[in-house]
Amino acid sequence: MPEQSPKNLPHLVLTGTAHTEVYSPILKPGPKHKHPVRDRQQHGQTLLTKLERIREEAVEVGREQSAFGIDTGNGIYLQFESDPEFDLKLESLESVKEGIELVAVKRVDHRMVATCFVPEGKLDHFFKAFSEYLGRETKTGKPAHQPLVDSISDMRRAVIDALWTDDITLFPADDEVIWWEVWLRVGDDRDAFTGFFKRHAQELGLELGREIKFPERTVVAAKGTKAQIARSITLLNCIAELRRAKETADFFTAMRAVEQFEWIDDALRLIGPPVADAPAVCLLDTGVNNSHPLLDVGLNAEDMDAYEPAWGVRDHKGHGTEMAGLALYGDLTEMLATKDPIPLVHRLESVKILPPVGENHPDLYGAITEESVARAEVFAPHRRRVVNLAISTDDKDRGKPSSWSAAIDKLSSGYADDERHLVVIAAGNTARENRHLYPYSNMTDGVQDPGQSWNALTVGAYTEKCCIDEAEYPEWQPVASYGDLSPCSCTSMDWEAGWPLKPDLVMEGGNMAIDPQTGLADHVDSLDLLTTNRDFTAKPLVTTGDTSAATALVSRMAAIIQAHYPDLWAETVRALLVHSADWTPAMMDRFANGKRGGIRNLLKCCGYGVPSLDRAIWSARNSLTMIVQDSLQPYEKQKSDFKTKDMHIHAIPWPVEVLQDLGDIPVEMRVTLSYFIEPNPARRGWTRRYRYASHGLRFDVKTPEETLEQFRQRINRAAYEEEMGIKSRSDARRWVVGPDLRGLGSIHSDRWQGTAAELAVRGYIAIYPVIGWWRERHRLGRWNKKARYSLVVSILTPQEEVDLYSVVQNMVAATVEIAD
Repeated sequence: MPEQSPKNLPHLVLTGTAHTEVYSPILKPGPKHKHPVRDRQQHGQTLLTKLERIREEAVEVGREQSAFGIDTGNGIYLQFESDPEFDLKLESLESVKEGIELVAVKRVDHRMVATCFVPEGKLDHFFKAFSEYLGRETKTGKPAHQPLVDSISDMRRAVIDALWTDDITLFPADDEVIWWEVWLRVGDDRDAFTGFFKRHAQELGLELGREIKFPERTVVAAKGTKAQIARSITLLNCIAELRRAKETADFFTAMRAVEQFEWIDDALRLIGPPVADAPAVCLLDTGVNNSHPLLDVGLNAEDMDAYEPAWGVRDHKGHGTEMAGLALYGDLTEMLATKDPIPLVHRLESVKILPPVGENHPDLYGAITEESVARAEVFAPHRRRVVNLAISTDDKDRGKPSSWSAAIDKLSSGYADDERHLVVIAAGNTARENRHLYPYSNMTDGVQDPGQSWNALTVGAYTEKCCIDEAEYPEWQPVASYGDLSPCSCTSMDWEAGWPLKPDLVMEGGNMAIDPQTGLADHVDSLDLLTTNRDFTAKPLVTTGDTSAATALVSRMAAIIQAHYPDLWAETVRALLVHSADWTPAMMDRFANGKRGGIRNLLKCCGYGVPSLDRAIWSARNSLTMIVQDSLQPYEKQKSDFKTKDMHIHAIPWPVEVLQDLGDIPVEMRVTLSYFIEPNPARRGWTRRYRYASHGLRFDVKTPEETLEQFRQRINRAAYEEEMGIKSRSDARRWVVGPDLRGLGSIHSDRWQGTAAELAVRGYIAIYPVIGWWRERHRLGRWNKKARYSLVVSILTPQEEVDLYSVVQNMVAATVEIAD
């Protein structure tokens, strides 16, 4: 048998490495809720007086509802407000037993504002709490219900402003007609609530659009004025939140032809078509002109559809065809220059989601995305696919989930049908007129909706294109230097704390050049990517760029990984792409090497860096990658309590003797954990009890100084610290990202750097759960679900003659033989 090449070795997929243990975080009292100091009698009486006035208003609302023909579901919305810099006791505002529901939470002028729906007759719940606050003490001698009552600064019947949870700058004028996102409560019967709203909303003059379903909310698009919506709130009592429906931004670039048909003819002789069951990149875009000779080989007519069949499937604008060329071949400047065979291992699909005339009315783009992916699955239900979405809208959400980003999280997670999807999204582009201000324009233009999706791979752009023809463009200079962030790439620098750091990756998106006459940034053909043109009979090739081009390149990588490893999950393909990524020297110099903000700002601007297809697919003898696909049950019910249940401790096959022999040689271990969360995007405060993510998982690795038992004990403490917001105390200094930063989102990747001797005794990795709405919102009935995850572990040594791979491969083979 010939000896294997030291490179291009398949990754090792491990089985049976996990030992499941009962997981129980260390129980300690949680942090005390801070509340202002109050004059007990004065404060309690003031709240009782206000509540009595609200009860009188509720009677009048009931009369209005009866006059309108509504005799069920009566109730009222209450708005509670805290003092500046203090929080409301959110968990005490809601009462499932009484049917009192916390529907919306936001911050206004440093005050927390919470809105609750209180059913008819249930105001007594608050009357009782306020009265007992005045007249009863707890066993410790403090007023009853003090954390709740003292946290309330003011209280009133809620009006339309109280349910607005979007950016305040988007709030419409009084007579402005807009499309609203109406977030409906679900209650005990989702369909009854939704049908009730739809019937009566039309009577109030609202035009209705599509809907999306989430665990505790149904989102309906409705067109109307503020007065119509306010009337709906008063009469219908099923609205939880209001946001503005999103309109897509113009993301198309000006295209110019730069190449000739002869290139294509030469390339066609080298291209090998994909097999029938090859995985696909599914383009949600402007359609594709698959008659282009370079695309005909990879996109069949039966694999093309449109969200609205009347639109047709052909590309009316050009963008979809441009993305198709990149998603199938990459940058054509490289493909057309080669003389080697070009075997295609993946294919394309296309679902047109933008109309040929005008625009989609600002309906729910989440519903459009869900329906479009479903259409692709109809014509190839068993095909593996990567969904490519290069359309985005504004950056007003600043990391907070929107109906669109949450719909993508739901689609990715398989919430409805248990079918997971890998979705690759463009981070969005900076304003072109400001790109001469690079890099400051990158810092101020935020990643655009739906790029904040937790489960999707959000792609920004970097560039290696810096060559300008001095004869044609004398004294023009590239905006970005080689290997740096592209001028087009949006970042999450201005996002609020606690949300995932985006983008996840960056890929080539082209560069721009400064016109010496104007001082402004402009396009130069040599700084763009080459791709296929819609109008190919006149100009077969055009230039393109920006984050949409970068997204198509990453989607192509993902489909190639699926072709090489057909049994890998969507979560694992995502993990391998992030795991393979690295920062360029230019990125490190700008953001990390002693610069203010360090790794955090590097992640916010460049994600985990530039992915490498070679590293994502292949191991080497001195660079070994191992893959684990597993699942655990994060939570369980014990009597009436819902608690954490399982953790996994993986005994990874570890080349101990080889590493010990290397001694003080520097080595690196990289660990990536990837899983998909189910979203709960109701803006209920996202505090400990009200979480967006269904569950969270974390990883940790045994340190050289710990015994296995000490490692177990530390993991329990780590989970408690995560829940309480205390910073981890593991060997964080040895990790590049560190446990606090890597815990954001649903993909966690980090590198440990040290000596080979130290790494030799680190072969145990724990995966453990942290809090999520599956546990806290247990009445939704998903507390006992299992959570899938992918774990990727690499060991890298600079010593090329060292053979880590064969040692571990033999250990894995021996384990399989014993199991058989």
